Amino acid sequence: MAGNVHGPGSGLPLWGLALAAALIPLLTIHLTYLVSAMEGHVPWCMPYLESCTSISRTGRHGTAYFIFKGTMLPAAILGMLFWWLNPHWLRQLGATPGRLGWITLLGVTACLALVLYTLVLGHVGDGFRLLRRTGVVLYFSLTYLAQLLLSQALSGAPGWRRRGQGLLTLCVVTLSVAMLTVVLQVVAYDFYQGIEDSFEWIIALLVNAHALWVAVLWRRSRFSASIQVDHDG
Repeated sequence: MAGNVHGPGSGLPLWGLALAAALIPLLTIHLTYLVSAMEGHVPWCMPYLESCTSISRTGRHGTAYFIFKGTMLPAAILGMLFWWLNPHWLRQLGATPGRLGWITLLGVTACLALVLYTLVLGHVGDGFRLLRRTGVVLYFSLTYLAQLLLSQALSGAPGWRRRGQGLLTLCVVTLSVAMLTVVLQVVAYDFYQGIEDSFEWIIALLVNAHALWVAVLWRRSRFSASIQVDHDG
């Protein structure tokens, strides 16, 4: 039995996997916020604007603790598959193969960082805090780099330049937001401390928006897979 990943044609459509990899983390953080707020662990607010709670805090206590771990760990596995499949997709679109291997390496490592972050979330102590911080920083930074390489590769594929440029523009927006946080920490640290959590929510939204866009492009390109059974003798 052998599995084949291929472009337009018959087979099992793969865009649903990409959609799940993008949507599950995004839906999870909003669900855990709502559950945590209902249980009184975080205040009611608009976290994108009011900076009332971090994403981490929404999954530390009560029912949300189990929801976060029970959804983010499968999401990380889906993410690994998503990043493993992206170079196959790009090759079939005619992208230059030069850096495609880095996309998988960066993306899978980012998902492993998400696993680390998810496992230690809710545990108290300086060591756990360091692991949690390391996990979230690696997850966002490596995911961004993988998305940037994917966008660049897609912009070089015949017939896909405009869509690749659109993804690159989204990457520029994400980088601009991240750089703004750095600048504010230097020039207005006290002010930044009051809005830091909102930036975290915005960056998470932008990162998942990129993945959602890629899922739509997988669907438009009819990216699919098939399983072939080989009979010996």
